[in-house]
Amino acid sequence: MRLITTAAVKGKRLVVRADLNAPVQDGKVTDATRITRFADGIKPLLAQGAQLVVISHFGRPKGERKPEFTLAPIVPALADALGVEVKFADDCVGPEVVSMANALMNGEVMLCENLRYHAGEETNDPDFAAELSKLGDIYVNDAFSAAHRAHASTAALASLLPAYAGPLMAEEINALTVALEDPMRPAVAVVGGAKVSSKIAVLKNLVQKLDAIVIGGGMANTFLLADGKPIGKSLAEPDQVPTVHEIRELAAKSGCEIVLPTDLVCAYDFAANARHVVTDLDGCPSDAMILDAGPKSIDLFSNVFEDAATILWNGPMGAFELEPFDAATVALARKAAELTKAGKLTSIAGGGDTVAALNTAGVADDFSYVSTAGGAFLEWLEGKTLPGIAALG
Repeated sequence: MRLITTAAVKGKRLVVRADLNAPVQDGKVTDATRITRFADGIKPLLAQGAQLVVISHFGRPKGERKPEFTLAPIVPALADALGVEVKFADDCVGPEVVSMANALMNGEVMLCENLRYHAGEETNDPDFAAELSKLGDIYVNDAFSAAHRAHASTAALASLLPAYAGPLMAEEINALTVALEDPMRPAVAVVGGAKVSSKIAVLKNLVQKLDAIVIGGGMANTFLLADGKPIGKSLAEPDQVPTVHEIRELAAKSGCEIVLPTDLVCAYDFAANARHVVTDLDGCPSDAMILDAGPKSIDLFSNVFEDAATILWNGPMGAFELEPFDAATVALARKAAELTKAGKLTSIAGGGDTVAALNTAGVADDFSYVSTAGGAFLEWLEGKTLPGIAALG
């Protein structure tokens, strides 16, 4: 891939595919993290005299112009993050938008209205991509989080203009390559979340590449079920027990250790501060549910972290949104952050719940890298080729 940071951009009009899909409430952005990270990478291009035409999706309007999915509320947050005025186009294609783009001066920015107001975006329509190509001289994909979708703005458009990877895209790819393709060893993955079924491909890929996998969350319940352990009313997937055995066989062949909890926090209700007990693996009451890993498990997982050189984290270790069942997630996130700050560990995390969990623990800024991508992050972990990245090759 060619990187836009290596190109001469002064006087060039860049059509930059961003992901500005930030949460908005009452017409205002409530979390500008995605916008700020995009802006941090793009600001040097503005300083060099580039003209920026920024295009993005927002929500799922499904090809219809729906006011609740307008990108207009993003404009103030983007202007604040960039430190310059941001003009707003009421559409992303058409003569008026092209005219606005042509009128940009060096160092100026315009944001176009939601790409998904047009059905051609999600169908990767070449005619829609051709209209987008009229907006500039160079195409820049800076939206790793949308790279798993073969849409007009991520795939077809890349073949119509000189195509480059943006700063944030390059940063994401470098971080994930470090973690998965060429990690410092021992390399460990932490895989949590609710369901084995949603991460079968992830687990099958990771056990063949890394040295150990720590399993947590509802996923661990299905592994315990496969071992014949009582899980009471816990969330689990009995139909995935054969898959668990298959994953374990792959791990054994590859020399990858599967690390499961050794004690459990079992609650009688799915609610904050619900009555609960700590048990060994054989002690889950029939009328209770496993909501977190216990203190012995935290010690075990912490020792795995101590011995690791690289950690790749996706998914919480328990019901982290409910106190006190956030204990394992918070303790382990803080352990990884502590080791990272001490220079003993490279820590890379990604996925929506994961980012929320690290924020709960107050350590998101202390990890080596935290990806805001969801589906694209998971598909990368599965070993898939992402269309938006392949289009830049």
